[in-house]
Amino acid sequence: MKRSIAFIAFLILACTARPLYPQEPSRAAAADINPQGRQPQPAKITILPIEHRFWDKENDLLFAGVAAARTLDYFSTLNMRRRGRQEIFLTNDAVDNHAGFAFIEAGATGVSIGASYIFHRYGHHKLERWTSIVHIGLATTGAVRNYSLKTVQRRIVVTQP
Repeated sequence: MKRSIAFIAFLILACTARPLYPQEPSRAAAADINPQGRQPQPAKITILPIEHRFWDKENDLLFAGVAAARTLDYFSTLNMRRRGRQEIFLTNDAVDNHAGFAFIEAGATGVSIGASYIFHRYGHHKLERWTSIVHIGLATTGAVRNYSLKTVQRRIVVTQP
């Protein structure tokens, strides 16, 4: 619950940060060096910024990485539950419902793509890429943690009547 509230707060802050400091593309004009003291002529050539499309090759690869990391997290969490461990971010009932849990993981992938689009739309192109990079790192780290947890050993106590 705390994780989803923090993520929603992050998205709200990201959406309202547009007027603060968007990443402006640099406009470099050719400098006219005039050693004879004449009036410098205005530059005729200006370099226009190259805007990338949202569904470019890099974003496609990053979004595929997010989907792969969420898939790895899905299977690692199910493996962890089969070994008797408890889920810490969701309820065990949500994880044990396989179709519902797959929908939650797919929704998390969609939210990540949506957050990247919001950053792209408002000109924060570095944050657009870093959203997916951080999501891949966190989901993969969680999956590795799930696989590295030890299996719960349950003792069977037999009582004599």
